[in-house]
Formats: sequence, C-alpha cells, structure tokens
Amino acid sequence: MIDYSEGSGRQYHIGVGNGEVGRYVLMPGDPKRCAKIAAYFDDAQLIADSREYVTYTGYVDGIRVSCTSTGIGGPSASIAMEELTVCGADTFIRVGTCGGMDLNVKSGDLVVATGAIRMEGTSREYAPIEFPAIANLDIVNALCEGARRIGAPYHAGVVQCKDAFYGQHRPETLPNGQELLRKWDAWVALGAKASEMESAAMFIVAQYLHVRCGSVLLAIANQERAKAGLDNPQVHETDEAIRTAIEAVKILAAADALKTERI
Repeated sequence: MIDYSEGSGRQYHIGVGNGEVGRYVLMPGDPKRCAKIAAYFDDAQLIADSREYVTYTGYVDGIRVSCTSTGIGGPSASIAMEELTVCGADTFIRVGTCGGMDLNVKSGDLVVATGAIRMEGTSREYAPIEFPAIANLDIVNALCEGARRIGAPYHAGVVQCKDAFYGQHRPETLPNGQELLRKWDAWVALGAKASEMESAAMFIVAQYLHVRCGSVLLAIANQERAKAGLDNPQVHETDEAIRTAIEAVKILAAADALKTERI
C-alpha cells in the first residue's frame, strides 16, 4: 500500500503516530465532543486535529485512554478504527446520539447497541451482508453496568444504521421513499431500539480487525413516539452517555488486568 503520509510516521487521516493512544478509545462523531470527553481524563493532551478526527489521550484511574472523533457515517468511522488499531488501540466504544424507534425509548434515555442492522454501505465492503454486525459482549455488559452505576435509564438491543440522515426523516420526498418506509416499518415491528449511522460499520470492521467494539447512544428524540402522540421533547446533553462509557472503560480495564494476571 502507498504511504500517503510520505514517511511522517503518522496515520494519513487521523494524524496519530504509533503509541500515542491508549488501548481503550472513546469515539464520538462530533469533533467538538472530544474536549468534553477529555475533561474526564487526567492529564489529557491533544494528540492530533486532522479533518474530522480530533484525538486526545489521558488517563482514567491510571488507565491510559484516548478519544477520537469519527465525523458522520461509516466511511470515516471505519478509517478511524483502521488507523487507531495500527497505533495500538484494541477496544473501541462509540459514544454517540440516535433517534429512538421503540416506543419505550424516551428522549434522554441511553441505548446500548447489542447489534446493528446493516442498512449502510461501508460494512458491505468488509463482509457479505449475511454476516451479522454484533457488538462485543464484554463491552455491552460493561456499558449496561456503567449505566446502572450512574443511574441512567438505558435500553439494550438492536439499532438500525443508515447512510442518509434525511432518508430517515423525510423518506416520502425521495425517489426510493416507499422502500425506505417499508423497511423502517419492518425494523420497528422487529423491535429495533433506535436509528443511527455508525455502529454497523464499526462492529463489522472490529470483527475484521479482531478488536472489540460497542456503542452507547443518547436518544435525542423518538419520531415513533411523536407519531403516537406521546411525549417527545428533544434532549441533546450527552453527559450520561460519556459517563457511562467512562465507567465501562474502568470495568473493562479491571477485567483485562485479571485476565493478564491469570496468563
């Protein structure tokens, strides 16, 4: 493969060098959210700011942890994971937002993705569509426990992933709208918890790279609740999702340390 970094020793897209990140990486979509996450780190340092990718590294209870933004969608998220893995990371937690689908998912609730519907394009370049996009079980369990520790309401289940934001929010205006609406109704009937844009690609890329990945998502609102005439305010504060991910890192690191001791 061509070295597009031209010998700089840094990854071409994210601008990070080997050893500059911890094995645990929190991954928001929004670059501006990285500073908010890094505020929970001790001795946080800005490592790189390149394109949509902002990276901080610091410590949580003495554990080296990083945060790298992915931008929007599977293509940029997959690039970040590929390049972070080269730099030494092996455990990825998406800390993002979603729109609820299940009527029980209220604005401000958290959704821990156990798996993802691959209604996007990136994962298809990594694996046949028959291969499932599944979150790492250790991360799922750690995120659920993290949410319980901080007292955050959460739901665990399958999320739907798409590439077109407006394909979800105004499908009737699109030439392919009828198919989008038919599939949306199917996902709702099958119990999908929420809709977002990155987890399916990230779970598949993790399988390919033999690393761990999971997702915790803030439900901003729920269009199905709005359709049903139920309460549906908008909530944009991501602090509980961040705190849940931080707790999950502590849980995972403790379990990883025990595994190392037993070897």
